[in-house]
Amino acid sequence: MAKKELVKSFKVMAPGGTATPGPPLGPALGGNGVNPGQFIQQFNAATAQLKGKVVGCVINVYSDRSFDFEIKSSPASSLLKIAAGIEKGSGVPQANKVGKVTSKQVREIAQEKMADLNAASVETAMRMIEGTARSMGIVVEG
Repeated sequence: MAKKELVKSFKVMAPGGTATPGPPLGPALGGNGVNPGQFIQQFNAATAQLKGKVVGCVINVYSDRSFDFEIKSSPASSLLKIAAGIEKGSGVPQANKVGKVTSKQVREIAQEKMADLNAASVETAMRMIEGTARSMGIVVEG
C-alpha cells in the first residue's frame, strides 16, 4: 500500500457539535476536496461537548481524498465575549469600553488555550489574553 501524500492543509472555524454543511463551511470543504457530509458528521461527534462554542479546526487532505482533522481551542475573542457577557467587541476600543472580565476569568481562558499558544507560562498566556481583551474594548479588573 502506498504512503498517503498530504495534498492540502487548511483551517476552518465552526460551531462545536452543531456544524452544518451549508455556507460558509460546506463550500470551503468541497472546494478543498473534502466530503462535507462526512466531515460534518465526524466533526460534530468530536465536538459534541463544546456545543455552541466556536472551535478552530485544522484539516489535512491526502492524495486518496481521505482527510483527518485536529480540533483547536476556541478563539480568545470568542471566550472573552462569553466571559464578559457581550455580543461583540467595541468598534473604538480606546474610547468605548463594552465589558469587564476579572483576572481569574483571564487565567481560566489562558489555561484553556495554553496548548494552542506559544507561551512559556500561564502568566505569559494571560498577558496575551489581556491584550486581546484591550483590543476588543474589554476592561480586565483585578
